Amino acid sequence: MNPPEIGVGGILLLDKPVGLSSNAALQRVRRSYGHVKAGHTGSLDPLASGMLPICLGQATKLAGELLAGRKCYTFTLQLGEARSTGDAEGEVVERAAVPTLAAAGIEGALVPLRGPQLQVPPMYSALKHQGQPLYRLARQGIEVERAARPVTIHTLELLEIASPTMLALRTLCSSGTYVRTLGEQIARALGTCGYLAALRRDYVEPFEHEPLWTLEQLDRGEFPLALIEADRAVPLFPAVRLDRGGTQAIQQGRLVACPPSAEPAADAAPGAEAGPASVTVRLYDDQGRFFGLGERNATGNLKARRLYASS
Repeated sequence: MNPPEIGVGGILLLDKPVGLSSNAALQRVRRSYGHVKAGHTGSLDPLASGMLPICLGQATKLAGELLAGRKCYTFTLQLGEARSTGDAEGEVVERAAVPTLAAAGIEGALVPLRGPQLQVPPMYSALKHQGQPLYRLARQGIEVERAARPVTIHTLELLEIASPTMLALRTLCSSGTYVRTLGEQIARALGTCGYLAALRRDYVEPFEHEPLWTLEQLDRGEFPLALIEADRAVPLFPAVRLDRGGTQAIQQGRLVACPPSAEPAADAAPGAEAGPASVTVRLYDDQGRFFGLGERNATGNLKARRLYASS
């Protein structure tokens, strides 16, 4: 079957299977779409499953916006053992007794782990030290100091005490949060050690209620149905519709007066005060076609921020 035409691009919400790296999943999607330019927005470990947004064509220009979105995960925490990688793939590096688990005691352990905090990234991560990914150093038995990074655990809840040594939990967290590290923190707070036995990314904002697509569906030729419009990745940015002259001017790098009828952001409250001096906006031409992002300054002028190539 011939690959579909994707126009100016779109976003595929892939349900990445366990056992496949994010890059391998990306390459399979690219093959389905005729090897078009593509990029995913935030890696999932091979042992993790769930939503992997993949930007295709000119939608890759919005990948950075999706990287910053909050992410929701469900995970299974195995208690009583710690592993080198923080998940089931690693070697056992510690064993400890597991106390009797009760919902009230678990909730007490979760409370201090919610909210803004500093988190030290694990050695088994793609972060780099002097040009080398940390996971490569870790495989050589080398451990280096890592700077703690600010993250926010927006929600953290117990779903089930699955067994005397296993918990099922859910978290909504900021970009950059390592759930493997969070699992280890929970285990320590319970007086033992632990690792992630399973991890699934339920969604990446703003796609909480969107359906996921599998690689098998793409292989069966269902890809024409799978793409969603690129501008749905940035619903919180106000929409600005320009006439033909304004569209041409901003594409040429000139400042454009912002139309007074600019649509407010999706989460803006009626009567809200003006926001910061510079506001990112979605840009639409006179036909209502999305063609990129702009910035509106305090004087009401627009300039290009990230535009699609002219067709």
